[in-house]
Amino acid sequence: MFRQVSDHSSKVKKDLHLLLIIGGLYALATFLSNTFVNIFIWKKSGEYIDIATYNLAIYILQPISFYFAGKCAKKVDRVLILRLGILILSLFYIFVLILGDYVTTIPYVAGALLGVGYGFYWLSFNVLTFEITEPDTRDYFNGILGALQSFGGMVGPLFAGYIISILDNFTGYTYIFLVSFILFILAVIISFYLQRRKATGRFSIRFVQNERRKNKSWRTILHSHIAQGMREGLFIFIIAIWVYVESNSEFALGIFNLLFSFSSFISYFFISKLIKQSNRKIMIFIGGLLLYLAVAIFVFHTNYITLLVYGVIVGLSYPIFNVPFVSLTYDVIGTSRRAREYRIEYIVMRELFINMGRIVAIVCFIIGTVLFQESIIAILILFFGAGNLAAGVIIKRGME
Repeated sequence: MFRQVSDHSSKVKKDLHLLLIIGGLYALATFLSNTFVNIFIWKKSGEYIDIATYNLAIYILQPISFYFAGKCAKKVDRVLILRLGILILSLFYIFVLILGDYVTTIPYVAGALLGVGYGFYWLSFNVLTFEITEPDTRDYFNGILGALQSFGGMVGPLFAGYIISILDNFTGYTYIFLVSFILFILAVIISFYLQRRKATGRFSIRFVQNERRKNKSWRTILHSHIAQGMREGLFIFIIAIWVYVESNSEFALGIFNLLFSFSSFISYFFISKLIKQSNRKIMIFIGGLLLYLAVAIFVFHTNYITLLVYGVIVGLSYPIFNVPFVSLTYDVIGTSRRAREYRIEYIVMRELFINMGRIVAIVCFIIGTVLFQESIIAILILFFGAGNLAAGVIIKRGME
């Protein structure tokens, strides 16, 4: 009996570390290229609308594919879903490599393909995280994963920016997208060593939707994800564009990401040791407050230096918010009704709400820039930049 428990514990620990490796490779591949896909489109079109359309397509298709991936995960091995997501992401880079400059004329198609890949990958990754980790290992897992993501953010953009700057710009982009493709293939190979995991039962999103009325903590978590998504939807592309516009250099953008990710790396290292279940809510609030205060550094006086300072402060602050926020989310799911049976549906519902926030922010950005041109952008940044702080307030009030 003891040996069986020990073997199971060993397999879970092995899967935890394999999942961290896959998450690290994913982070390196995406940080290497995704920031520069936005710049690639910007350099060809110079229009905020094209960038926004590309990102809007991602966030519309991502929850849709999340839903279908959830249905598939109730019928087939979830590791296969993870593998499929990584393969679709690999195809995105093949798509960009083959079409080259033509991609910038159909940004919504590129965004849609990326959104589908994200949906399948993150559905499986999140469900596997929920299953492999326990309440006492989640902060550790999220802290180490955050550190690996920060490392990818340090190495990836700096390397990519350097390669693009020393080569003919679009030749450099070709090499970078090819490296990302290879990293995704490596992640697929590693996924074959994960323990196979199947789910049974009928997929029912309605059950977890109805749970919102009965479970205050679940309702609070979902509302906080809308607020978080609003900031992400806008900031995920606008900051990179502003850094590039102020510096006119991909390498300078790489330096920005290096400082941001190095700060995150340090913060994740310490936060993973400091966060406890008892102080999660206050840390989420403090992290959200710091993230909003950071916006004031650059929005009224924007130049490359103020953006670098912003990157350092956000890098230090985001882990304070993210580590307890993710762990608290999984704990709420884990204690909700019939969580074991409907864990996939809970993850899908969470993703629907966070993308709802992202879509709202980008649609407001598109409408605002069409009606008021670029003069509205600073106001939108100030408004949606409060998303993480709003999430902290929602949790503080709704889960006391």
